[in-house]
Amino acid sequence: PTAGRILRLAVFDLDFTVWQPEMYQLYGGPKLVQSSSISGLSSSVLKEAETSQKGKILVDRSETPITVFEGASHALCEINRLNEEGHDIQAAVASRTDCEPWAQTCMKYLQLPDGTTLKECFEDRIEIDCYNSKTHHLRRLHEQTGIPYDEMCFFDNEYWNIECVQPLGVQCIYTPDGMTRKAWKEALTAFGMNDW
Repeated sequence: PTAGRILRLAVFDLDFTVWQPEMYQLYGGPKLVQSSSISGLSSSVLKEAETSQKGKILVDRSETPITVFEGASHALCEINRLNEEGHDIQAAVASRTDCEPWAQTCMKYLQLPDGTTLKECFEDRIEIDCYNSKTHHLRRLHEQTGIPYDEMCFFDNEYWNIECVQPLGVQCIYTPDGMTRKAWKEALTAFGMNDW
């Protein structure tokens, strides 16, 4: 379905695709704290929990850190790099989280290794609505961006969302263990973009 097409819109679910834990699993909303105030955090957790506020991470009331999956960081940094090189590719969100304010806080502060926040990556291409299906989200993103469905790729950790979106003609990639580098490579391969 992607012959002759390039990937122009990469659409990510948030909970357990871009980050963990899922918003409903948090004990209270996310808050910024000094990373040094929480003992026992590994260097990999600190890297995945990095925020735009130097030395601070997002945690819930039980001090559980909110972290970005390494594969999500990689994919979003790659999208940023491709943009800088002049390629027409964007990132977007399709989420059914019922904790939108918490998700917005996470996007505002969680930062990628290239220094951009999640909010800066997604800009205004954010569909968060727990009452509508992912099909509804993708339709709205299509209307907003004008990008055809067959130039989109959708990443989600719940298979029923994949099944729901596939009939639109969107390339869908199931990420049951969160976003991975392998899932990103699968998307690039599907669009013949391995050498980009």
